[in-house]
Amino acid sequence: MSLVVEASPLLLHSLGKVDALLNPRNVVILGASDTPGNWSQRVWRNVNRYKFPGPVYPLNPRRDRIWDTRCYRSFAELPEPPDHVVVVIPAASVPDALIEASRAGARSATVLTAGFAESSDPAARALSLRLKSVIAQTGLAVSGPNCFGNLHARAGLMTMPDDRLQRLANGPVAIIGQSGGLAMAIKRSLEERGIDAGSVVTSGNQAGLAGADYIAYYAMNDDIRVIVCYLEAVQNPEAFMAACRMARAAGKPVVVMKLGASPEGRAAALAHTGALAGAMEAFDAVAGAAGVLRVRTVDDVVETVEYVLHASLPRGTRLGAITFSGALRGLLLDAAAAHGLAFAALAEVTVERLAAVLGVGTIIGNPLDSGFTGLTNRESYVKCVEAMLDDPGIDLVLLQAELPRAPGMDRAEANMQAVESIAARAKKPIVQFSMGSHGLSDYSRAFRLHLPHVPCLQEVDKTLRTVRALGDYARRATQAPAAPAVIVRKGREALEKILTRAEKQTHKALNEILSKQLLKAYGIAGPKEALARDPKAAVAIAKRIGFPVVAKAVSAALPHKTDVGAVVVGLDSVKAVRAAYDQIVDAVARHGAGALEGVLIAEQVTDGIELVLGANRDPEVGPVILFGTGGVALELYRDVALAPPPLDERRALALIEATRAGLLIAGYRGRPALDVKAAVAALMGLSRLMLDAGGRIQSVDVNPFLLRRRGGVALDALVVLADHGA
Repeated sequence: MSLVVEASPLLLHSLGKVDALLNPRNVVILGASDTPGNWSQRVWRNVNRYKFPGPVYPLNPRRDRIWDTRCYRSFAELPEPPDHVVVVIPAASVPDALIEASRAGARSATVLTAGFAESSDPAARALSLRLKSVIAQTGLAVSGPNCFGNLHARAGLMTMPDDRLQRLANGPVAIIGQSGGLAMAIKRSLEERGIDAGSVVTSGNQAGLAGADYIAYYAMNDDIRVIVCYLEAVQNPEAFMAACRMARAAGKPVVVMKLGASPEGRAAALAHTGALAGAMEAFDAVAGAAGVLRVRTVDDVVETVEYVLHASLPRGTRLGAITFSGALRGLLLDAAAAHGLAFAALAEVTVERLAAVLGVGTIIGNPLDSGFTGLTNRESYVKCVEAMLDDPGIDLVLLQAELPRAPGMDRAEANMQAVESIAARAKKPIVQFSMGSHGLSDYSRAFRLHLPHVPCLQEVDKTLRTVRALGDYARRATQAPAAPAVIVRKGREALEKILTRAEKQTHKALNEILSKQLLKAYGIAGPKEALARDPKAAVAIAKRIGFPVVAKAVSAALPHKTDVGAVVVGLDSVKAVRAAYDQIVDAVARHGAGALEGVLIAEQVTDGIELVLGANRDPEVGPVILFGTGGVALELYRDVALAPPPLDERRALALIEATRAGLLIAGYRGRPALDVKAAVAALMGLSRLMLDAGGRIQSVDVNPFLLRRRGGVALDALVVLADHGA
């Protein structure tokens, strides 16, 4: 265990627990059975096959012998206190068995048994709650239930019921998977590329230890250099983010495959783990800021791990490349455009150096097609690579190369070895990549060992997808934390007053007036407006504000007024205001939309662009702030970006610049620039509001927020309260 990285106080208690789980003194197999194919028998076989150094004890209250060895009837009969218990008994018996194990001295357990929160059966869910209670009561370190066991090479531990021959080697990768099948598929795919996963935990339903606990443990473990997770749902956002920040501080990317990118995927996560999966955009915003690098496929996991283990992170995403094929050059350019990357224009000195190597009159570009130039000499090749590396506009150099599958590729091998020599001392990463995906032979893997400083990636699109992901990860890793937010006393006072008042209402949403009052207390102003409870008052308000005006229904039971025709714009006369008032009253009554509290008469503001400011308390990762193009274009274009609070000026501005709306604000194609400081201030106020609310507000929707040349106005607002007790 390493003490270089400071552990989060949230996770200090879990480090010893994970250590007990993965480094036990003995293993007890509870539920030992010789029924053919039984998981307990397969675990017994594997614990012994991989030479676990401690004693292994079968336990079954109805057997004295099993598997040609003694079987114990109780924990009390064991020759020593149990340490780690592998549980393979019916679900209903598991909680009591864990209590007995704990009383006998056990420190940890792996519950392979299913039939808990992954089931929709109410009895199974009730049993899951009892199991969690028992785990908390006993203090046992528990992986599972509904898991596939664990593997920890340094301890010689293999408690998985997997009949396939496994490689136990103390490699630099740790894998955490809520799915045992997928975790092992990742392990096998890495091994194909010559990369060993020295530790694999299948976390299952995470009734005890969860992903955060394992990530924190591996962040402190000197053996591990990269942490891979297959994640279905985050249970404790605060602990999960703290663990990821620990890993990032240790220089260890947390590479995550995450279920829930689609509504169907989120439903599958709910059915499989019993936990509610959140929106992927929210996960990317919050977890990405904490040190997570999310990928989509097992192939992406492999390419990312391959890069991380052999090269430093790129300082940027400006690329240089040398290929031996004109076709590949074109594929690189297409793939770069698809992934938001660019090949840098070569500096004049670089062009001169390349021309001197390749000959006067040679066409030189980036990517450099050395097949066209006839570059075959190793010395010349090295000089071209060095010229690319020295170019100040290039952050990373890509070289076409494929690991040899058999002897006979002497020139290619010599080139790769020369590149390794350059990469070992270079200040920029060099990446070798192949045209397509392919398997490696024993010869390939043996030769690969001679290239420790060069990632060998496969296939053009996967390569550039990986480079883009790592570039984004590196950029986030260098960002300073947000400056401490200034506490707005006026805002806190208004928040408490409005939320106290809202406790008496039956609806989760605040009406527009209360929503805007709350936002105003946090620096987000609305237009001139007032509430009218009869047509006469509506006319008087309109005259005071000045025509034209807008009329809107006010009702906490009617969060979406436009849907029922309860918004009328462009009212430019007394007659129009009276007619609009009556129209809104009729529309609300006709649709049965709930009690009408009155009609809001507001000034009609049109100069500026419509933006959306939003916030949401995601079920997995907590509060997120949203910014983007608003109005009717919101759903049409989805030009939005998200970030976790707190937001300071720098982070709020970065959020704005991540959208196309940011270009309009800056003054797109000669248009006048708008008041970006007003947008920044509004985002910071919204961020402060969500933090002050402490989980009592579910979401805030300011759409449209009209940004003008001076200032900004919240034309509409909706605050939705969180469920009581959430």
